[in-house]
Amino acid sequence: MLEQLSDQIRACHERAAEAKAKADATDDPALKAEFLDTETRWLTLARSYGFTESLEDFTTANSEQRRKFDERLRANMGSAPLSSLRGSVEQILWSIVENSDDAIITKNLDGIISSWNKSAERLFGHTAEEVIGKPVTVLIPPERHDEEPEILARIRRGERIDHYETVGQRKDGSLIDISQTVSPIKNVQGEIIGASKIVRDITERKRNDEHIAVLVREAEHRTKNILATVQATVNLSHSDTPDGLKRAIEGRIQALANVHALLVKSRWIGAELSSIAVRELAPYVATDQTRARIDGPHVLLAPNTAQAVAVTLHELATNAAKYGSLSVPKGQVEITWSCAADGQFILRWTETGGPPAKKPTREGFGTSVIKRMIREQLKGEMHLDWRAEGLACKIFLQISA
Repeated sequence: MLEQLSDQIRACHERAAEAKAKADATDDPALKAEFLDTETRWLTLARSYGFTESLEDFTTANSEQRRKFDERLRANMGSAPLSSLRGSVEQILWSIVENSDDAIITKNLDGIISSWNKSAERLFGHTAEEVIGKPVTVLIPPERHDEEPEILARIRRGERIDHYETVGQRKDGSLIDISQTVSPIKNVQGEIIGASKIVRDITERKRNDEHIAVLVREAEHRTKNILATVQATVNLSHSDTPDGLKRAIEGRIQALANVHALLVKSRWIGAELSSIAVRELAPYVATDQTRARIDGPHVLLAPNTAQAVAVTLHELATNAAKYGSLSVPKGQVEITWSCAADGQFILRWTETGGPPAKKPTREGFGTSVIKRMIREQLKGEMHLDWRAEGLACKIFLQISA
């Protein structure tokens, strides 16, 4: 009995060392934490016998050291008869199993459940009386029943199955993501007579993994959109001088940066139109807020729409600062918008108090940018009106409510 108990403690240390090696070998934080937790559980089980020897102590022990260990073991367990020692050991092991946070289940080589701890009841919903004596397939969804014969075949060959991720089925029929470790159980003659399963609920971890995967895909999608928008902005930027080209590109990219700051604040849900308008006009009205009037209902623009509108307002403001109402001290700009019940959205840009607006003999690059953004990217329409009072621009878009 003492020799068998020594071997059990030795096996605990070996399992702990295996888990530690796997933790050191993986770069996956979730798996590393799971392996380290497994190591701790095996060490706790080994130390529950009252000894703290390491695996190396057991591996290198000679016969004299083993004899001394057995003496310590007997002293630690008391001077009771061997049958009492056996009962004490079984009580210790059963207490550990019953109080484990993981579901611990044993089954014979035919897959019939033979023991069931409290955590198994919490995880699967069955009481011990309901499942002991029944096939383990009651815990497996029908479409995964073919997994069990392969597991039993590997157990018969003496293999251990580590952290096998699959899906379990609760008593109420609901499914649960689980990770299970299945190990052979041997009798005193060393013959394999069954298997023990340690089952852990990994539903939360799987949910987090899926959430991270969605975020990665979304980040990739947004990055591609951003780069495509920047590329289009650069391609549409022209000037007669290198410095002029540089300023044009910087201004348009800054407009994108402004709207991206709003999108980040909303966790990329959208950007509020009034906030976009305020940011784009801020450089021109910093010393006199009366030069701009912004008015309209609350409208949250989707990311792609917000980017296009931001660049459009930037181009209109830049043009007004060069040639229109913002080029003179008393000039003003009015930005208003309205929404119809059918999703029709109308954005109006109106300049007053500046030089008379004159239709250019050729289309400017700013106008080209606006048309590309509104007509090609957003499938909308725009109308420019060169009035004596100043430029007026009306943009029509179809947006979701």
